[in-house]
Amino acid sequence: MFPLRDDNPTLRTSIVTFALIAANVASWIFVQGLGTEAKLVESVCRLGVIPGELLGTVPAGTLVPLGTGHACRIEGTPQWATLVTSMFMHGGWLHLTGNMWFLAVFGDNVEDSMGRVRFLAFYLLCGLAAALAEVVAQSGSALPMVGASGAIGGVMGAYAVLYPRAPVHMLVIIVFYFTRIVVPAIAMLGYWFLIQLLSGFGNIGASGGGTAFWAHAGGFLAGVTLVFLFRDPRLVAAHRAALARGRFRAP
Repeated sequence: MFPLRDDNPTLRTSIVTFALIAANVASWIFVQGLGTEAKLVESVCRLGVIPGELLGTVPAGTLVPLGTGHACRIEGTPQWATLVTSMFMHGGWLHLTGNMWFLAVFGDNVEDSMGRVRFLAFYLLCGLAAALAEVVAQSGSALPMVGASGAIGGVMGAYAVLYPRAPVHMLVIIVFYFTRIVVPAIAMLGYWFLIQLLSGFGNIGASGGGTAFWAHAGGFLAGVTLVFLFRDPRLVAAHRAALARGRFRAP
């Protein structure tokens, strides 16, 4: 299932959400060279999170093959800044496009209930929590992790708390059959979180690359928790007042 849109318009222009999307796209263009092999490998190795490097479980100087004829070299000192830089790197066009679509669908309403500065801080903290969750879960891994998925997982967790009944239009694909359904946000987001948990447990001990499921789950749980600290009661009240006036469909 893939979310197409929600029936939950915003009260203000989502400047931070748009800025985060622009920052990710700009990173893809100017840092990752639109995915050209040399630039992509360099950016992933230099700016991605490598759990074994941060925790010292992988010896310095170790060469980590990436399956493209290239390899990352483990540095002698932990590169803690990668906990932030990895949020703006991606592994391919589809990775970037999918993440930015989810951020566009769910980020605007969360920003609307926090305010711009709070939302930015919330997003970055969720991204940090997601990266640390993956580091702990895959402490011996030498493979770099990149992507905004963890931070966006936090946004989705906050959305589940703030707007559990908001209608979300989903594209359902079964082999060659396509259809569209509308479900409450809590059903879609709860299903997504469950898939991340099950996949994470199923991935324990795996040595190859793949999806950072624990980053997704960790980001989601961070969002569910932090939303209570970062939501602005005044903005939430304004949102509810607009709902009461019937300006848009109640979540």
